[in-house]
Amino acid sequence: MGSAIGGCQCGALRYRIRADPLAVTACHCSDCQTQSGSAFSMSMVVGENDFKWTAGTPRIYHTNADSGATKECLFCAECGVRILNRLGSMPGTLNVKPGTLDDTSGVAPTLHVWLVNKQPWLVIPEGTRSFDRNPG
Repeated sequence: MGSAIGGCQCGALRYRIRADPLAVTACHCSDCQTQSGSAFSMSMVVGENDFKWTAGTPRIYHTNADSGATKECLFCAECGVRILNRLGSMPGTLNVKPGTLDDTSGVAPTLHVWLVNKQPWLVIPEGTRSFDRNPG
């Protein structure tokens, strides 16, 4: 991937990432299910220094993840699309929502976490790294 651009649905927020992601995670925790309105939410972990806003200023919402970690959620005040999360447990990184990339074709999860909350009908591909909660 190397470099990527993206933004919210209405275009008020735009960003650029200048490095490959450190990981692409599908999280099945109850918070991510609620936030995404789906069975899981994806996050692309990038270095904080590799991310730059190119348009707009996000709004911030604070919450606690299922793990108990504080989570800072940055989203568009106009259309409500969440762009990224900053976790207190992962300093120096950002969890960018890969669905906000202009080109999502090269993004696939390399890791599934919080399988204790996974929907029973969802099948994780064999050989995919998976954890009942967070790794480590």
